[in-house]
Amino acid sequence: MLLSFLLQVAAIGIFRQYKTRSGDDHFGFGWEMGRIARSIAQGEGFSSPYGGHTGPSAWEPPLYPYFMGGVFKVFGIYSYASAWVLLTFNSLLSALTCIPVYLIADRVFGARVAIWSARTWALLPYVWYWSIHWLWDATLTPLVISLIFLVSLEMEDWPGLRGWILFGALWSVGALANPAMLAFLPFCGLWAWRRRFKRGLPSLAGVVLSSVIFFAVLAPWLIRNYEVFGRFVFIRDDFGLQFRLGNWNYADGMLMAYFQPSQNKLEFEKFQRMGELAYSADCKRLALEWIRQDPKRFVIVSLKRAFYYWNGVPRETSSVAPVDFRTSLFLASSVLALWGLGRALRQKRRGAWLFAELVLAYPTTYYFVFPHARYRHAIEPELFILGVFLLTEAVQRPQQVAEKSSPPGSDLK
Repeated sequence: MLLSFLLQVAAIGIFRQYKTRSGDDHFGFGWEMGRIARSIAQGEGFSSPYGGHTGPSAWEPPLYPYFMGGVFKVFGIYSYASAWVLLTFNSLLSALTCIPVYLIADRVFGARVAIWSARTWALLPYVWYWSIHWLWDATLTPLVISLIFLVSLEMEDWPGLRGWILFGALWSVGALANPAMLAFLPFCGLWAWRRRFKRGLPSLAGVVLSSVIFFAVLAPWLIRNYEVFGRFVFIRDDFGLQFRLGNWNYADGMLMAYFQPSQNKLEFEKFQRMGELAYSADCKRLALEWIRQDPKRFVIVSLKRAFYYWNGVPRETSSVAPVDFRTSLFLASSVLALWGLGRALRQKRRGAWLFAELVLAYPTTYYFVFPHARYRHAIEPELFILGVFLLTEAVQRPQQVAEKSSPPGSDLK
């Protein structure tokens, strides 16, 4: 873990990742989160995700932009020093993810799989890409999901309320960091409750306490949203735009970035004129109209999105090839993970169904919006564990066959 952190920090300097793009008034420094963080550092509050002065915002979840805003306040807005701090922090979160990766794998598959899963996560350069290149929550989300996963596994052995307290606290932090993970919440909670029920452990008081903690942590942000918008907004309000970026004329299963206000002057003017909530609602309306006009096309595009989520998104939207071979390694890792999941389910490993529920639930939103490699990275700690488990089984099986076929007494020679 220490080696992973040191190598990532070294890579930030060697590849000069702290030198972010200065074009478009540094928009590439954190994109919408960076813009909001700038507003926070300038004393304008959580506002203006695309620049200018477009007023209070809930365009992004609050946790990472507030942290970024604090860094800007101390080390300078869009400065090299701020980039160093943020990327180093991301690298630290990535390295710390080794801990839940090891503990999850050890509990479900044993020490051998745990060691190699943690090593793979720690030392694979692909993992470092998200920590040293993306000024986003790309390393915070995998860590939080892994901790939630670990606590869910452990709760069946914790007779008191400790597990439910941690469960509620972690889910509230996760919701404020990336609400997309809430798709996994009901399945995760039901799995933990069922495992405790089978062990004869009470859960009703724990569920109530966990729910109270969850909403108590979210309450300040929800109250703030109500005060500034005059209506209830659950954490963030940009779903309408995200929905339209994947569902409109010429949709092909990928992000249509040219509709984003950051890249389309007309869309930005519309965003300014209508305001954040109205603009998002209008984008949602346009996307739904397109779906109603051609529901068959929507189904086909959604199936393509599901394929791209696991295969990797082709680089050229004009490509008509069913498979982009440049994504072969991405696809191979998906195949290994899903194959490992199937084997774990057949072997009835404890926790296998929790892996299955995560794989089934978390990506669902992106099948109807648009896929991106970053969206799979959120659950890659668990996918890595499943892939390592499969490879470990493949290595151990020939050894076991050889041991069974050796003549009696041969092990004494």
